[in-house]
Amino acid sequence: MTIASPIETRGDGFTLSDQDFESIAEFAHKHFGLAMSSSKKPLVSSRLARRLRKLNFTDFKSYLQELNGPNADSERSELLSLLTTNVTQFFREPHHFDTLRNDVLPPLLERARRGDRVRLWSAGCSNGQEPYTIAMVLKELCPDVEKLDVKILGTDIDPVVVRKASAARYSAEELSQIPREYSAYYTLQGQEGTIREDLRGLLTFGVLNLIEPFPFKGKFDAIFCRNVAIYFDTPTQQKVWHAFQRSLNPGGYLFIGHSERMSGPAAAALQTAGITTYVNSHAGGNA
Repeated sequence: MTIASPIETRGDGFTLSDQDFESIAEFAHKHFGLAMSSSKKPLVSSRLARRLRKLNFTDFKSYLQELNGPNADSERSELLSLLTTNVTQFFREPHHFDTLRNDVLPPLLERARRGDRVRLWSAGCSNGQEPYTIAMVLKELCPDVEKLDVKILGTDIDPVVVRKASAARYSAEELSQIPREYSAYYTLQGQEGTIREDLRGLLTFGVLNLIEPFPFKGKFDAIFCRNVAIYFDTPTQQKVWHAFQRSLNPGGYLFIGHSERMSGPAAAALQTAGITTYVNSHAGGNA
């Protein structure tokens, strides 16, 4: 879309015109599913200006050309990190983990002890605190869980945070968020600590874009996707909810963020089971 009288926003010496902002917003929506209104323009200008200076670009148009170039994968990841905020912590929104501990896991672990597989997914795992929290709750309920066919998948679109999650190293401040009864599940050395190896063995991490088709053959028994869909517009949200519903076993749970709302085709099959918690009531796994 062409704007006849572009309004310009300056960020650290660079000028972001309306046309340049719209091009960046269209790029972010196409590749990441992000929805950015014009109110985000000053924020985008400020964050990207620092990146332009580091790369020695003179304007936003040159940066856009770089993003659309043949070897732009790494820079696209940098852009994603600049446009989003990875705010997370261990045991965030604890009511979800109460539901996981009390309602979701006991019957799943009974199945696992009979030889069945159990799969849990942290979609949008950020730096890894969420999937490691799931692992701690699992280990608390079932100390020998590593002997069962129980696995946790952690994925995020940003490879930078996936690498941090895989490393399982956190600051003392981050680890202080873990309730005292779970303190045995990490080792603290000075100002940094590491998640215990037996918990790490329950997890697999990978890079995954939620707006693209999921590559999984099997289904999940519980999916956590919290405070990710807030970046999407309504049609993209509904597409992702539907994809999650199709990826859940019958009776499987979906946990979403406190400011997110279920809508679209998936809502017919995902029944409310608590605060921002849903259970897949559809026997065939499809809405």
